[in-house]
Amino acid sequence: MAQVIAPTIRTREQVEKDLRRGVPLRSAPGEDAGRPERKPEWLKVRVRQGENFTELRNIMRERGLATVCEQAACPNIYECWEAREATFLACGDLCTRRCGFCDVMTAKPLALDPEEPAKIAEAVRLMGLKFAVVTGVARDDLDDGASAHWAAIIRAIREALPDCGVEVLIPDFKGRKQHPRDSLGGVIAERPDVLAHNLETVPRLHKEIRPGFGYRSSLELLAWAKELRADQVTKSNLIVGMGETEDEVYGAMRDLRRAGCDILTIGQYLQPSTSWHLPVDRWVHPDEFARFKDFGERELRFAWVESGPLVRSSYHAGKQYRSAADRLATR
Repeated sequence: MAQVIAPTIRTREQVEKDLRRGVPLRSAPGEDAGRPERKPEWLKVRVRQGENFTELRNIMRERGLATVCEQAACPNIYECWEAREATFLACGDLCTRRCGFCDVMTAKPLALDPEEPAKIAEAVRLMGLKFAVVTGVARDDLDDGASAHWAAIIRAIREALPDCGVEVLIPDFKGRKQHPRDSLGGVIAERPDVLAHNLETVPRLHKEIRPGFGYRSSLELLAWAKELRADQVTKSNLIVGMGETEDEVYGAMRDLRRAGCDILTIGQYLQPSTSWHLPVDRWVHPDEFARFKDFGERELRFAWVESGPLVRSSYHAGKQYRSAADRLATR
């Protein structure tokens, strides 16, 4: 990993010059930022290493493979790996955009690895996964936003392990030339079980926190997915604790449902660093997360809402898909 990243390390001025979209680094809290408040009890995680977790960890170590689960120190890794579910990062590890909550490094990316689809598929096969999630960085440097690469990853996983469910968490494909809707069409043509694109926050905060992704354009992408394939299961995510109000979250949920979104995940924002990321505005109580789930499923009729302090976009992804598919089949 160090051999890949080291040659791309630049000064803040050089990074900002290369960015097409994103929050400038000078807007971050800075190195003198204070320490965050102590986390409440409900955010503490108990380590539970079952047989499946231990087996998958050993496979990863022996083969020198990597997952987002480990790289991002996800608190849910024990549950997900025990259920034989894992998340992989595609299209490199350098992003052309910068969001205020994200810990992925922002810099001019390297060329795509043409062997990456096969490598991810091989990891999925070796781990014997029941459900694989693939997420990735934005690639504004490419004509198609890397959509053909995403399609190749889905094909490779299907060939390597046909019974494994596949979810792709895609960017908005704002490439240099190809229209985002056309790029999206190439991915949907490979028939992923779940097509996910994250909205992340409410409209009032979106431009400040996620300036490279338009609020309305993200909703439009999810709507396009349904237009291109009516039975495509779609999914999105909201992060809370970044300055929004509870009512604003309900508003964003309504917008997502109107765009045809089937599955929604909602989780607490946890600041990756005090120096270069947005501070936590509040610790959202579990009761509020319960209200989000109730509102989403009962009033808005989402097929599934996963809402809780430690919920992340890929948390219980296979379970979410199966539960949502069962409910959608009866509508």
